[in-house]
Amino acid sequence: MTTPTLDVLAIGNAIVDIIGHCDDGFLTTHDCPKGHMRLVDQATISALYNDMGPSIEISGGSAANTAVGVAAFGGKAGFIGKIADDEFGRIFAHDIKSAGVSFAGKPQAGNVAPTSRSLILVTPDGERTMNTLLGISTELSDTELVPDMIASAKVLYLEGYLFDRPEAKAAFRKAMGIAKEAGREVALSLSDAFCVDRHRVEFKTLIAEGVDIIFANESEITSLYETKDFDRAAALAANDMKLAVLTRGSHGSVVLHAGKSISVPIDPVVKVVDTTGAGDLYAAGFLFGYTQGLGLAEAGRLASIAAAEIISHTGARPATSLKGLAATKGH
Repeated sequence: MTTPTLDVLAIGNAIVDIIGHCDDGFLTTHDCPKGHMRLVDQATISALYNDMGPSIEISGGSAANTAVGVAAFGGKAGFIGKIADDEFGRIFAHDIKSAGVSFAGKPQAGNVAPTSRSLILVTPDGERTMNTLLGISTELSDTELVPDMIASAKVLYLEGYLFDRPEAKAAFRKAMGIAKEAGREVALSLSDAFCVDRHRVEFKTLIAEGVDIIFANESEITSLYETKDFDRAAALAANDMKLAVLTRGSHGSVVLHAGKSISVPIDPVVKVVDTTGAGDLYAAGFLFGYTQGLGLAEAGRLASIAAAEIISHTGARPATSLKGLAATKGH
């Protein structure tokens, strides 16, 4: 087995987040349901973009956020996602590379869907209203995979959100095969309870086929096992999975491995500003610690630090050096 050159290689939706501020009247004018996420078409998002004020444009997407988090801890991370050869595709590629993440996506030219983006409008009360154009990222297939990159990573991290299309499912399985053949581990984020509802049977099959690490929150893991009892779901996960990392919001998290359960407390936050990206950054902290061989309890501690940092401000990208935070907080 060759020596890995990446700690984590993530595969997921490549989305540009466009974050701007507006008043409630702007939402009313554009029929945006306040505080909700809605799927929109090209014409709608273009009209919103043209009418809104100044914005911040940053590469996003769940697995991409995790890759950036790993890099922010000082780890070596890569990301595979599909973008178009357009303005937002160039923004995504530039931004994720500038965050220290290796990105091998080749912009798709011609008559293709545009780069995926989410226009996020923040009102004075801090409420976030999201308008998402799914775009080309959901069309990822095995032709976008970079075998050498996958084989070079200690852990392959798969984003459950991407699992809807048959082409993406085939890409996941091919990527898993490449990782396993290289002697690497595979992690899967269940992403969302509704995502689990859609793919419950297939997710269980995928896990049985070779997923080593599962990341899920309370609603996702209880959905997977069709129970409202977290303890029962956790017990079933411990039996089915090599390593299950389960988050419970303000109640901290639980790491299940080899018949043992490790409780991880939250890292205190003075004020919760925005929970967007908390799970993504939790996974980043855990995977960084895990790939550095720091032990499960320490990996969980780093995960809690990352999650606490991200919910203390707006946006799903660290505003402070996670490497510095981990060092400052000690053991």
